[in-house]
Amino acid sequence: MQTRPRPYHHGDLRAALLARAEETLREKGTAALSLRELARDLGVSHNAPSRHFKDKQALLDALALSGYERMTDAMLASQADAGESCRKKLEAVVRAYVGFCLDNAALLDLMYSIKHDPQASAALLEATGHWSELIEQLMLEGQRQGEVREGPLDSIGIPVFATLHGYADLAATGMLAPEVAEHGLDEVIAFILRGVAPDARP
Repeated sequence: MQTRPRPYHHGDLRAALLARAEETLREKGTAALSLRELARDLGVSHNAPSRHFKDKQALLDALALSGYERMTDAMLASQADAGESCRKKLEAVVRAYVGFCLDNAALLDLMYSIKHDPQASAALLEATGHWSELIEQLMLEGQRQGEVREGPLDSIGIPVFATLHGYADLAATGMLAPEVAEHGLDEVIAFILRGVAPDARP
């Protein structure tokens, strides 16, 4: 007779719920997520998850928040070995962003959809801007170093974000042919760097 998994301690259950929820999200999609099913998978009572998440919406909010935090952390980590050049830093952060998107396609879809939900938490809404602020700071640094053209940050940043997010979405959803995706990011990075270069024209 199969034994039930040992119940998680209070301090571990929240992390275990999020980890299992992300697995379910990846395998079956948002509709399959259920606090009761997660509790069953983890071998805890059906009401145990309510100590951490009052309902499914709270669970989704926490999943999205975790995603934004991990994405920002990955982008920050990319700067450690990028050197002093702003263009090299920008290339590294772009690769980190796209890498996260490709590795977490289902989570990314949740992240970008739930931030528009009226019930999204203040913490989530704040976290949604951290990754873009990092890129904005790099472009400001580039302007100071003469590696990024002068001008309002919006006029430079919007094309960068549109290009970056558009490519990541195409790649993560499998819209690019394998032979295109293999070298596509290199071409996107070159396109972005040409667009922000001092001799580029708005």
